[in-house]
Amino acid sequence: MTVKANHCETMTDVRANVDRIDRLLVALMAERLNYIEQAARIKQSRDAVRDEDRIEDVITKVKAQCRADGFDEDMAERMWRAMMEDFIAHEFVKWDGLRS
Repeated sequence: MTVKANHCETMTDVRANVDRIDRLLVALMAERLNYIEQAARIKQSRDAVRDEDRIEDVITKVKAQCRADGFDEDMAERMWRAMMEDFIAHEFVKWDGLRS
């Protein structure tokens, strides 16, 4: 299945839809960050913060979703790896802060 976008007649329409999607993405990223912060609280070892197996599992699942939704897998992989690195860095800061 390929996700269909709203039909737009003008750049104003395009920009309004992009802005709408950006608001949704920010809300989802904030929710994801909350789970990352909970992981920092739950993980007993600092070594558990970076989990290479989990990173690869996430990438595999994202690529499968890309195939279902018609999104470029390579682009998604680059985006998710960059995003996960930022989340992991944040989780290290949170993990350390909770135990200092």
